[in-house]
Amino acid sequence: MDEQLKQIGERLRGLRDVLDIPAEEVAETIGISVEKYLQIEAGEQDITISKLMAIAHKYGVSTEELIFAETPHMRSYFVVRKGQGVSIERTKAYKYQSLVSGFVDHKADVFIVTVEPKPGARTIYKNTHPGQEFNLVLEGSMELYIAGKTIVLEEGDSIYFDSSKPHGMLAIGEKAVKFLAFTIE
Repeated sequence: MDEQLKQIGERLRGLRDVLDIPAEEVAETIGISVEKYLQIEAGEQDITISKLMAIAHKYGVSTEELIFAETPHMRSYFVVRKGQGVSIERTKAYKYQSLVSGFVDHKADVFIVTVEPKPGARTIYKNTHPGQEFNLVLEGSMELYIAGKTIVLEEGDSIYFDSSKPHGMLAIGEKAVKFLAFTIE
């Protein structure tokens, strides 16, 4: 993961350089200190998908370009074969596989997210991002925390919600949870 963080940091720094954007502006865009943002650029600090989405949206690039260094090329359709989407392991517990990375100017970000269970874990990192989100549980179970409520979602369950509300999730049980995450602004 350390190498992936460094690569994301390099792409963020490259974006700022190309567009001549001060670090302070990007930090303000995602609601963190300049010091923390510079640590992200240096690959010393992690950054959430929602913060990467906010940067991508504001500066007119795709989220996939920041995460995967993939530039979309397809305009009519884009097929992802089972298990073949570009992916990134955000932490040991989180893996994101993009299902739209090759489509130019896609209006939504769609990922298959796999989260490993953390026995005994109760701390949930909550984030927010503009727009709305749809999650469909493909395998396993999870607790979704949204706007002060806890909702248990099992295989086949789905939820659509206002993603500007603080939300986070935790895999429950002994196996990983795999879900489709669809975000749109």
